[in-house]
Amino acid sequence: MAAGFAADALAQSVTRGDAPTEGAIARPAPEAKYRVPFAVIGLDHNHIYGITDAIIRGGGVLSAFYATDPKQIATFRKRYGDIPLARAEDQILENRTIKLVCSAAIPNLRAPLGIRVMRAGKDYLSDKAAMTTLRQLADVRRAIKETGRIFGIMYSERLEVPAAVMAGQLVHDGAIGRVIQTVNLAPHRLAAPTRPDWFWDPKRNGGILTDVGSHQADQFVYLTGSKRAHVVASQTGNFGNPGHPQFEDFGDMMLSGDGGAGYVRVDWFTPDGLPTWGDGRLFILGTEGYIELRKYVDIAGRPGGNHLLIADRKGTRYLDCSKVPLPFGPQFVSDIVERTSTAQDQEGALLAAELSLTAEARAIRAK
Repeated sequence: MAAGFAADALAQSVTRGDAPTEGAIARPAPEAKYRVPFAVIGLDHNHIYGITDAIIRGGGVLSAFYATDPKQIATFRKRYGDIPLARAEDQILENRTIKLVCSAAIPNLRAPLGIRVMRAGKDYLSDKAAMTTLRQLADVRRAIKETGRIFGIMYSERLEVPAAVMAGQLVHDGAIGRVIQTVNLAPHRLAAPTRPDWFWDPKRNGGILTDVGSHQADQFVYLTGSKRAHVVASQTGNFGNPGHPQFEDFGDMMLSGDGGAGYVRVDWFTPDGLPTWGDGRLFILGTEGYIELRKYVDIAGRPGGNHLLIADRKGTRYLDCSKVPLPFGPQFVSDIVERTSTAQDQEGALLAAELSLTAEARAIRAK
């Protein structure tokens, strides 16, 4: 039986083309195809705001949330208004009007939550890393098969970066022929004083290849079109944080799939002088050309982010991708209603997770 709390007054059944329920605070874009009531559980990483914004943009009606940290609750309400706060997780899971639950909980808690969500008859969208062990991955796959629900993973460095969206379109339109290899360089700023205790613990965050590397594994799987893939080699290390000896601030991995090859380097060494949190670069080599992305900054070059450079048989050109639309939110909401997989291929999302988890588990400790 659905729990009787204030979110029930805001939530509504899935409708097509109708306005949100009267009083709903976070409203979908007017052009959204569907209206889907959703809730948020777990605000431990600020990625939850990008996830929530994407779902609202796609037609989601934010109807409730659950958290226990007063600062997290205040920050969430400052952004989204006086959204009803559930008394417990079960109050959301038992509410039959809510169709989707989103989460950016502590990483090792995300997969167990997703399984509970799916067993409650709802779809789920997790921040990456959506699982921190291969055992959790196996449990998730089993629950998906048993429930038929969607276990989405927000790989935001592809799904929510306009330049990456454009690169995907170009690749799938055949602009550079068949993809042979992807190379991802993904430095991040450490900002150590702002990090919670769980950030430094590989058992809770999964390690650098599981966490940051999952983004890059997703891009490799998607851009090469690989359905099967394996880890050729991987290594991790701690070169700058002796106070946290188990922490990993560097990692790389070589991947091989039935659609192409991949190399990934991730680290926490973005210098203080860089005007953004990281200089993410992606190189896509094809049989008839190549693409380079400077996602977040073009050092000593063009202002802003979302820079794409392409060389093909016709010549070279630059594309400013800053205004490229982001389709994930609307597509994911439609997938919930139509039971399709347009926004994200379920097996592809899990294959990316499997690669990063395997690379982490087998990594050599670099010195």
